[in-house]
Amino acid sequence: MNRLTKAAIVAVALATTAVPLAAEAQSRRDRDDRREDRRDRRDDRREWRQDRRDDRREYRQDRREDRRDFRAERRDDRRDFRNDRRWDRNNRDWWRGRSEFRDYSGRRNGYWYAPGYGYYRVEPRYYGYSWRRGAYLPSAYHRYYVNDPYFYGLRPAPRGHRWVHADNDILLVALATGLIADVLFDVF
Repeated sequence: MNRLTKAAIVAVALATTAVPLAAEAQSRRDRDDRREDRRDRRDDRREWRQDRRDDRREYRQDRREDRRDFRAERRDDRRDFRNDRRWDRNNRDWWRGRSEFRDYSGRRNGYWYAPGYGYYRVEPRYYGYSWRRGAYLPSAYHRYYVNDPYFYGLRPAPRGHRWVHADNDILLVALATGLIADVLFDVF
């Protein structure tokens, strides 16, 4: 065999083994690059998730603070509103200008007036009646509730009780029995 053939055989042998080795090295580099890309993307996703978590946490904290501020402002507004709208026993015309009293034209014989409800007929035996604790309010008069007890400076009614208008008085009445627990005389 001559030299040229030997060189050609060696070249072919080298080419057949070197090309797959080079391709394998290239594929390893590609695989490593892809792994690196996946790691980078995974890290990016982790950072993105962490940023979102932090953003949500800050958002919740901001909303919580906003709600607290809003509640505090509303509480202050309600206190101011209640203090501005209080019933003044020393002022004889305190009821004028209030919408519940738009029908009120003074006392009528045989009738009681309940703010927000108007005049209603009363049995003659209860006209001018002096209410007291421990007495019973007839069930026909239980429905004339005080709409705004805070205006009159009244405490909230306990469970099972309501503040009720009866003539010029306000009574704290047990709903089930009609038992009078407290009386506020001559309101208007």
